[in-house]
Amino acid sequence: QVQLVESGGGLVQAGGSLRLSCAASGLTYSTYAMGWFRQAPGKERESVAASSWSGDSTYYADSVKGRFTISRDLVKNTLYLQMNSLEPEDTAVYYCAAKLGMPSLHKAPYQYWGQGTQVTVSS
Repeated sequence: QVQLVESGGGLVQAGGSLRLSCAASGLTYSTYAMGWFRQAPGKERESVAASSWSGDSTYYADSVKGRFTISRDLVKNTLYLQMNSLEPEDTAVYYCAAKLGMPSLHKAPYQYWGQGTQVTVSS
């Protein structure tokens, strides 16, 4: 059974930092591309970042470029999202997701999803 479990969310002031983690189990982690997505209240789920299985290729939504960094630890089967210079507009539930093949910033191809972790940025 595939499980993706996010952690690391919380309340932070604008300009602060958080690091999210996503622990994966039940899949051959090194064969899956991984992504981070987020959903704010009343809005559609949107992409944040994506990584190839090796971590060598990464992609970012324009809104987070230069502020967020996606990375993965193939030994620990864990995906990370380092978020710096946080803004109130970054407030959302953050989800990690896994898909076979190439990484994508589109949510439709992702086969497995975590339950999400809340990030709240106060102004």
